[in-house]
Amino acid sequence: MKKILTFLLLSTLTLGLVACGPGEGSESSKPVKEEKKEYDLLIWEDQDKKSGIEEAVKQFEEANDVTIKIVEKAYAGQIEDLRLDGPAGTGPDVITIPGDQIGTAVTEGLLAKLDVSQDLQSIYTESAMQSQIIDGEVYGLPKAVETQILYYNKDIVSEEELPATTDEWLEYSKAITDKETFGLLALWDQIYYGQGVLGGYGGYVFGEDENGNYVPEDIGLANEGAIEGAQYIQSFYQSGVFPTGIIGEQGINVLDSLFTEGKAAAVISGPWNLAPYKEAGINYGVKELPLLGNGEHMGSFIGVKSYNVSSYSKNTELAQAFVEFVANAENSAVRYEKTAEVPAVVSLSEDPIIQENESAVAVAKQSQHAVLTPGITEMNSVWEPVDAALQTIATGKGEPEKVLTQAVEQIKASIAASGK
Repeated sequence: MKKILTFLLLSTLTLGLVACGPGEGSESSKPVKEEKKEYDLLIWEDQDKKSGIEEAVKQFEEANDVTIKIVEKAYAGQIEDLRLDGPAGTGPDVITIPGDQIGTAVTEGLLAKLDVSQDLQSIYTESAMQSQIIDGEVYGLPKAVETQILYYNKDIVSEEELPATTDEWLEYSKAITDKETFGLLALWDQIYYGQGVLGGYGGYVFGEDENGNYVPEDIGLANEGAIEGAQYIQSFYQSGVFPTGIIGEQGINVLDSLFTEGKAAAVISGPWNLAPYKEAGINYGVKELPLLGNGEHMGSFIGVKSYNVSSYSKNTELAQAFVEFVANAENSAVRYEKTAEVPAVVSLSEDPIIQENESAVAVAKQSQHAVLTPGITEMNSVWEPVDAALQTIATGKGEPEKVLTQAVEQIKASIAASGK
């Protein structure tokens, strides 16, 4: 399952998909408009990210004599809205979604296939591009990538004093933790964060075949390595360095509050907190995640944002042309400058605009140790059982081997019930 990302800066990926649905387009050499409306294309962009594509949109409008409307929506919820708005005829032509939603969206027939040349695919990092391919078909183009990084409060711990391993972080945390101050905080009761530890000890979500395709029958969340990793996670909670408030649904809010109030030396989070932590007035630095107690580098899931074409689009050719344009190297660089989301374009990895940015470098370095969040439908059966198991482990109400084994049994039953 190890789709380890190359040292490329990924921060926002774009997916574009075409064809195969109610709005399948013809094979013309140049984009065509099917009908004249108030606008020719409706683009659903991520929340507060419109500024990153406004210049590209203007250029595309002028070059193709079209009108484009942009609507900002939280990207994680766009597929849910498309399920309703698509059939109603009020949906978008292009959306931006997380890479791990593509498998489900393709299964439901919500995304159009894209006819993307190998030359175009090659401009993106291999892992990022792979997140857009299902059963050999391309359903989008990478927009950006993001993965977890370490934030540290420079007013509490300097870069020179930073512990290099989680063992060292545990001892440091024990030394400074009291009712008002904490050391390292992490949300390891959730698989999204906890997999970075489980994976470092040999656990994995799904195995892979010789072609790199996921094998959902092979679940490695209760193997020997996963159990050892879960025991390691449990040791942090049992030591008292993690407050009880960071367990469960409100954990992320508590973690963020402790850091923004200057009460935590370090937290594991993602690039989405760069601006909020800065706005809170915290004098922070960012680094890749530390080594684990066994000497392996802590891993993480890497998320790929993409631009995709709705299968309900009436202008799929025009929509694909837009996706290819907005996700090219030049426009990806502009989007990075406007949004700070790390692009998945290979040629930009050594660009000064990336190399001179501390957070982008941290994402790039951590990406070397990250794996793709599985984008197949079966992943939907994983989140809840494993989160529940990790919370049981964190609270000391169950032993890792028994709890994880039960979680895997639940996952398998859920996959079987869904017909997969």
